Amino acid sequence: MLNNIVKALIYCRVSDTKQKTEGSGLESQEHRCRAFAKEQGFVVDRIFHDDVSGGGNYNKRPAMMMLLEHVRQNKNQNYVLILDDIKRISRDVYFYWDLIRRLDEFDVQPMSPNFIFAQTPEGRFQQSITVAAGEYERESIARQTRQKTQARLEAGFHAFNAPVGFKFVKTKERGKILQRDEPAASAIEEMLNGFASRRFQTREEARRFLENHPDFPKSPTGRIGNNQADKIINDPLYAGYIKYEPWNITLRKGQHDGIISFETYQKNLDILNARPIVASRPNVSEDFPLRNTIACECGNSFTSCYSTSRTGRLYPYYICQNRLCKYKGKSIRKEVMEAQFEEVLKKLTPSRPLIDAAEAMFRMIWDHMGASQKYHKAKLAKECADIDKQINDILDRIVDSNSSKVIQAFEKRIDKLEVKKLLLEEKMENLGTPRRPFHAMYRTALQYLSNPYEVWHRGNYAQKRLVQKLTFTDRIGYDRETGYRTPEVSAPFRFLEHLTPREKMVPRGGIEPPTRGFSIRCSTD
Repeated sequence: MLNNIVKALIYCRVSDTKQKTEGSGLESQEHRCRAFAKEQGFVVDRIFHDDVSGGGNYNKRPAMMMLLEHVRQNKNQNYVLILDDIKRISRDVYFYWDLIRRLDEFDVQPMSPNFIFAQTPEGRFQQSITVAAGEYERESIARQTRQKTQARLEAGFHAFNAPVGFKFVKTKERGKILQRDEPAASAIEEMLNGFASRRFQTREEARRFLENHPDFPKSPTGRIGNNQADKIINDPLYAGYIKYEPWNITLRKGQHDGIISFETYQKNLDILNARPIVASRPNVSEDFPLRNTIACECGNSFTSCYSTSRTGRLYPYYICQNRLCKYKGKSIRKEVMEAQFEEVLKKLTPSRPLIDAAEAMFRMIWDHMGASQKYHKAKLAKECADIDKQINDILDRIVDSNSSKVIQAFEKRIDKLEVKKLLLEEKMENLGTPRRPFHAMYRTALQYLSNPYEVWHRGNYAQKRLVQKLTFTDRIGYDRETGYRTPEVSAPFRFLEHLTPREKMVPRGGIEPPTRGFSIRCSTD
């Protein structure tokens, strides 16, 4: 029969991309198979390459499925299947014989320069023994790999692919450990700290920040996955901790330095578990930074629009679209409304002596906090000891309990206590070691407090929105006759207001009345 077969299919497989460059790579397998086909007098018809393992299941290998489909569509051809070795088909006895039966349906004879596929009881026995040995080897290696990986995780080492923002660095003492991978790490740090400080109100805002950040790696389309920001926020690796629930690896201190503190990470988790906040609209035009932050007399937020003149020129306006408002459809020119808002910010600008006094008070607080570190450290140590005592008491109760539900409840309580203990230990470790010097810590805050108008005036769209969030606790009311009403300012400006005569802040009567809006035909954004 073999003398009549003139066409050969060659199948080559490696289990990972690393083997492509080694001696058993795809190229070397193909070379040996071609030489064998030439020796037997066969003409090579097609070659199929796989670089995935599939765990012994040939159905998970794309090239093998293409090969079976090819012989199914060419039933009238006489084929042999040439393999470098029997292990290239499968290292699973069940899937091996299942594949052999499928090849028999199409009269495809497997052949190899290293193995004889004899159609005899002895031949089938030898095939079963060889494949079973390969299956044992595969499962044994997998078991050893998992045990080593699990042991490394339990010791606090990350044992999988480095997530974005980290990279592996080889060390002599501890092997490969994670380190910050700049500039992506700084972008992630800004996002995580911004989410904790509520600069980003929702996961969607955090995602858009990463998507628009030039240093964060993205796909060729320029976008990141919808769940990527959520995964980063939930991953304790970025706080310097290890956790892997599929293998029951509980939360523990990692051997790498985090990008953020564990306290920030826990705060972000609390925000995620709290009541969701409606995401800000991604299509809000950057031409209107006051959109949805200024309240009309009716209580509705101003939206924005462009009006087109007869010459085709666009004119920007703020407008109220509340159907019950008497000013519905009556717009206010963008430059008028924003100029009046800048006057409000200018009125909030304290004098230089007042800023100097605030800086002196910050310095006094800074020095006092440094002097009280010893007391706070002892207090935190006592709290950690109390938590250890509570955990030991709960463990004693678990031993005495026979109810699975009670044991499960106790285990959840222990997990919460462990997290609380980790927070306390981090605080103890950081006591007495400020992250940055005094001037570096307060420089940005003092610059902003000294002149919020300057930050607004020179800032981009995101910075202008941030000025509104940091300066005012709620939307600012706007009256078309008297202008902006007295705003509810944030705590730092209320503090400064108490230190200065009230007439130097925003007058209770508002700013000079603006030009009345007028009705136009426009299309809303």
